[in-house]
Formats: sequence, structure tokens, C-alpha cells
Amino acid sequence: MGLLALALIGLAAWLIWTGRLQRMSAKDGMALGAALVGAVMAAKGKPLVGAPLLLGATLFFFAKSRPGKAKARSDQPATRAVSPQAVIDARKLLGVGPDADASAIRAAHRRLIASVHPDKGGTEALAAQINAARDLLIREAAQRH
Repeated sequence: MGLLALALIGLAAWLIWTGRLQRMSAKDGMALGAALVGAVMAAKGKPLVGAPLLLGATLFFFAKSRPGKAKARSDQPATRAVSPQAVIDARKLLGVGPDADASAIRAAHRRLIASVHPDKGGTEALAAQINAARDLLIREAAQRH
């Protein structure tokens, strides 16, 4: 069990080092933490405490990776009804007019994201809002034409 604990700790370190941990949800992080604690407890000679934690984390990740769950998400319609206020807010954020086509939206997005990208000192939240505004306006422009 000690080898398993070291392997899980190594996996967590690799996830942090490569930045993949940033894309994990809070539930994923809690399950990974439970797996680490379970492995350490099992390695220290307390398998009755560690085994349920390891088993629970394993079941969580197994249930999350089931193909049936991904299929249920893909059955949702790709185009959702968008409120007119959301489109107006997105246009204000990107600084484009109501008649902007997809290329003008992409150009405005490139100009704006270059100054507020997280790699340039901006925040991830603002970059995500700008990306969402671009996606919304491009979908809206495609529906118009």
C-alpha cells in the first residue's frame, strides 16, 4: 500500500506541475484528496479507514468517466435561447455593433484578449467572460445569417 500512496502523491504532483489540476472541479479535487488520504491511511496500517476512502474515490471517478454520462450531455441542444440583454452585454464588452459579422467579432476579441489575458497579468475570470461573449456573439451572428 505504501507504493500506492507514493504513486497517488506523484500523480497529484504531476497534475499540479502540468497545470491540469486547474481544470479540475472542486468535486474532483475532493475525490483526489480522499484517495490520497485513504492511500496514506492504508499504508500506515489502517486499511479499515483507508479502504473506504480509496473505494469511494475510485467509484466517483469511474462514475464520472462512464460513456453514458457523456452521451446524456451531448443530447442537449447545441443552440440555446439567449436573452437579448446577454447579447447587448456581450456587444458592449467586445465593443462591436449589432451588425458585426463573425470576422469582426473575432478581431475585436483578439484585440481585447491580448490586453487582459492571464499570461499578460489579467484575470482568468475576465478572460472567460470575454471568451463567452465572443462565443455568444458568433452563435448569434450565425443564427442571423
